[in-house]
Amino acid sequence: MRTRRQFVVAAMLLGAMPAFAHTADTATMSLGWSWDPGIVIPLIVSALLYAFGTARIWRRSGHFDTRSVAAFAAGWTSLVVALNSPLHTLGEQLFWVHMTQHEVLVLVSAPLLVLAKPLVPMLWALPQRWRERLGRLGKSRAVTWTWSLISAPLAAWVLHAIALWVWHAPVLFDLTLHSDFVHSMQHISFFGTGLLFWWALIQGHKAKLGYGSSVAYVFTTAAHTSALGALLTFAPTPWYTPYIPTAASWHLTALQDQQLGGLIMWVPSGTLLTVIGLALLAAWLRQSERRWSYTRTAVLLNQGTGGGHEA
Repeated sequence: MRTRRQFVVAAMLLGAMPAFAHTADTATMSLGWSWDPGIVIPLIVSALLYAFGTARIWRRSGHFDTRSVAAFAAGWTSLVVALNSPLHTLGEQLFWVHMTQHEVLVLVSAPLLVLAKPLVPMLWALPQRWRERLGRLGKSRAVTWTWSLISAPLAAWVLHAIALWVWHAPVLFDLTLHSDFVHSMQHISFFGTGLLFWWALIQGHKAKLGYGSSVAYVFTTAAHTSALGALLTFAPTPWYTPYIPTAASWHLTALQDQQLGGLIMWVPSGTLLTVIGLALLAAWLRQSERRWSYTRTAVLLNQGTGGGHEA
């Protein structure tokens, strides 16, 4: 549990570092790759640490976790696409692209990095003294208490929901298009709470969530996410005025741009979460059926044994 807890703390920091590097100047935008050092350097460092650590573990143990490596590679690549590619630049001009960027961070990057569990390889890439210090820090009372508080399933659900709804309030969303710092805070909030959300569902499942709770956890998230997407889609007027001139340059009205963004939040996000919820529901039913079967078998065996004694 401590290793898992440390992983999430490190992964959140990893996601936060490139998110701070947003730059937005609509007048001088191009659709090329930004190659912002504040984004590229942390991503390169994280990839090198993971690669060196994985290689060191492989040499020592002979074990190579192909699935975790693949998950890290896919999650890392999705961060590059979301934060450095033309998707990032175009998101300053079109709301629906901005929404796509957020969906990549929350629905692709966050769960893949939770599945990858990269903290252990990254720690093994560091000198032993550093690993020991970080280990002591991770075991400290303050870190342990804070992690226990924010990683509880209900807390993770609430934090993720708050981030989603609050940042889509027009006043705050408009600020992200005028302030690099506010924009960074938005992406940190989405990615960080996304990590917490998926951690509670995936890594924390056995300890804190049964199948029944997991089903409710996912379906309620799908419901409120879809509700926000529907509100954006069917709004009679555009919510975000900075997109009025930029959307026009792409032959869209701001309302059409917003409707596309709402559909992206509503359909792909809602569909993915619903599919996950149905899979968990099916697993829950299979588990219940197995338990019932074992119980029924035990009853029959007991009856048979009892009958044998009576005979």
